[in-house]
Amino acid sequence: MPSPVIVGIMGPDKQLDKAGPLAEQLGKAAAEAGWMVLTGGRSRGVMHAACTGAKSAGGTTIGIIPGDNTADISPAVDIPIITGMGSARDNINALSSTVLVAVGMGPGTSAEVSLALKCNKHCVLLGVGDQAAAHFSALAPSLVHIAGDVGAAVTHVKSVLPA
Repeated sequence: MPSPVIVGIMGPDKQLDKAGPLAEQLGKAAAEAGWMVLTGGRSRGVMHAACTGAKSAGGTTIGIIPGDNTADISPAVDIPIITGMGSARDNINALSSTVLVAVGMGPGTSAEVSLALKCNKHCVLLGVGDQAAAHFSALAPSLVHIAGDVGAAVTHVKSVLPA
């Protein structure tokens, strides 16, 4: 039996003017493709938006929770993994994702993308801005894919999935 595809959707927990709707659309599209969605699992930002989108399409969501505060878990998370590790959970996010998609950019998201690239994982950047796109593309040109919209992000994910 093949391993399930786990799409890690990472992004900031604030400033959701553009990232929030993109993350929700991406979560929905991932679920419609039959992929599991993994996020940081909290009840705000890209994490909550992606899980909400996935749940709207009947998908399964995994939340890698940084602390031990279960009150902050998104109600759209099916499988909460309580780490008590703070930002060290970024490594779990990166390593547990088949493909990582960054929606927007912040310090934590940058760490997750860097860790994924360090482990030879493909990363799709959606709505991250020109500087971040140039930076990560220069670090690992064969692993970084820039997407202009959710459809392109899904196409990139499909193109790098193991056969």
